[in-house]
Amino acid sequence: MDWARAQAALGVGLQAIGEATTSDRAFEQAVTCYDRATQVLKTQPALALRAVVANNRALSLARCAELTADLAVLDAAARTADIVIAGISGIAGLEATVAAFGAGRRIGVANKECLVAAGGFFMAEAARTGAELFPVDSEHNAVFQALSAGPRTAVEQVVITASGGPFRTASREAIARATPADALKHPNWSMGAKITIDSATLMNKGLELIEAHHLFAVPPEQLEVVVHPESIVHGMVSYVDGSVVAVLAMPDMALPIAHCLGYPDRLPTACRRLDLATLGRLTFEPPDVERFPCLRLAREALAAGGAATTILNAANEVAVAAFLDGRIGFFGIAAAVEETLSRSQEGRAPASVA
Repeated sequence: MDWARAQAALGVGLQAIGEATTSDRAFEQAVTCYDRATQVLKTQPALALRAVVANNRALSLARCAELTADLAVLDAAARTADIVIAGISGIAGLEATVAAFGAGRRIGVANKECLVAAGGFFMAEAARTGAELFPVDSEHNAVFQALSAGPRTAVEQVVITASGGPFRTASREAIARATPADALKHPNWSMGAKITIDSATLMNKGLELIEAHHLFAVPPEQLEVVVHPESIVHGMVSYVDGSVVAVLAMPDMALPIAHCLGYPDRLPTACRRLDLATLGRLTFEPPDVERFPCLRLAREALAAGGAATTILNAANEVAVAAFLDGRIGFFGIAAAVEETLSRSQEGRAPASVA
């Protein structure tokens, strides 16, 4: 939102916001930051009405009164925009994202759960409608850029980096005592609660491996995770000649968003510039799957195929919510996911959003 406002002089404008929360943030951003017709479509009709009254030129009151719950978000996604950024967290974002495919436009995918839970269907539907998918996650956006350095047949390995989260150096005993407040203290990124907990458990990296598998058609055995505390190297691709192509930048989500919006051009941003001499050094280490078993579980689900990743995603969403509510401990997240996977019979991957 802030980046789009800053790019107004270049012709970037906001057409619609679909938000699945009860806060007034989207409403306030739209009516105070934009002087063009802006539609704020909320899950609460009353807030949608307020937006129309404030703008006085978006939707009719009668039409706005009809918008309820998911219809509001779907309506926003289906409108005629050049680019749709699909960023509703969790599996709740799947239907709205697929609805945006109908216009065959560019989709900035910022919701990894869509690909984790229904990757085969998601990619097939994008191909059927002609939608262009551009990853907004910094890691996948970096991989997308690095893959342009050579033919896919020459790719040897795709590497996604992880900061390691707030418990990277903590003992297993200390992690077991962690509270939700402890887990929400990410060292490098400011994100929502669910994704921040996923980062703390390293489930986020597991989900990103699954996402990369579907987005880039990379076999699971060619996908790797490396812990990189500085979060400067966002993704790497190694090629059969021994070369490695990496994308480096300061951790700022404005960069991958700008890449998605401007591709194949490069749009200017106000992001801090990377100064390697001042930074001094970059460090890397392998992930510890003993302290962070969620990464292992995600790999196992990807290898199992079928509905395993769908079950993994659903179990993780429920377990993370339980942890945030104080009903289970930190390691209870991985335990709940593993137990759910072990109890689930082999099934087919989703074939629709129904």
